[in-house]
Amino acid sequence: MRKILALVALVFISLSCKNDESNKLDVDVSTINVNVDVDRFDVDFYTTKLNELNKTKEKYPMLFPPQPDSVWVNKINNKDEQELFTETQKVFPDIEEEKEQLISLFKHVKYYNPRFVSPKVITMLTNIDYNNRIVYTDSLLLISLDSYLGKEHEFYNDYPAYVKQNNTKKHIVVDVAKAIVSKQMLPSMARSFIDKMIYRGKKMYLLDAYLPNIPDAVKIGYSQKKLEWAERNEEQIWMYFIEKDLLYSTSKDVDKRFLDLAPFSKFYMEEDGQSPGRIGEWIGWQIVRSYMQKNDVSLHQLLQTSEEEIFKNSRYKPKR
Repeated sequence: MRKILALVALVFISLSCKNDESNKLDVDVSTINVNVDVDRFDVDFYTTKLNELNKTKEKYPMLFPPQPDSVWVNKINNKDEQELFTETQKVFPDIEEEKEQLISLFKHVKYYNPRFVSPKVITMLTNIDYNNRIVYTDSLLLISLDSYLGKEHEFYNDYPAYVKQNNTKKHIVVDVAKAIVSKQMLPSMARSFIDKMIYRGKKMYLLDAYLPNIPDAVKIGYSQKKLEWAERNEEQIWMYFIEKDLLYSTSKDVDKRFLDLAPFSKFYMEEDGQSPGRIGEWIGWQIVRSYMQKNDVSLHQLLQTSEEEIFKNSRYKPKR
């Protein structure tokens, strides 16, 4: 009987440890205060009457570079611009849900970085300028809502599927978090493939910390099907990198195949089309997760740790 009780206790302790590890990033931010003000420049601008233009310019001086008023009036009255505004209003009649997500994000960022100050948030339209859909400085956050109308929206018909799958409302908070992370991390000087993977893995782990309730597929920008492919094939991917002697490669071609934005990763195999792009980033993410599970390291210490040391101490073993 004692042996049975001891075994039950051992199993309970083991499960408790695993649960503690899985909840490592499940922190309490309920007592953290952040102020989040959101101004709808998109609404204010495209509904501005001519006699109210000066008032709008006074409210958003940073968004009105020196131009004759006629330029702004023509923009407001432009048929295509008004159509874009109308379509955006259908998707975003209000942004209360997005605001709540931003509050949660900012609280988590402040939990790990007490000096973090919530930026002023302004929504706008940029004629679907995908490369500048989020602009973040320490005090200002600009969000281009017209880049998040839904992957099936006709405005994105010319976009490849692997790009427009992330043009959805749920990706706004992820893109904002990525912009914040990019400001917090120094540019990488890494040259080897493994170092580049782990550097990107660090960024993804910060997303784990800042967005603990966001699914992995959304955080990394994969479809659920592509994420499941990566999870099923983790061991085979890792073995491929080792067998092809890629880990310490500095070839730009390797980056293109496994790190650059693409519809799929290029193993030069029949199954390539089923894989997600940037699979090297996903593997780097798993390595950093392994490192953080097996080492008593803070988030701040992680950022100060070299990619080489992370790899060595991660004791990474891909799932079979």
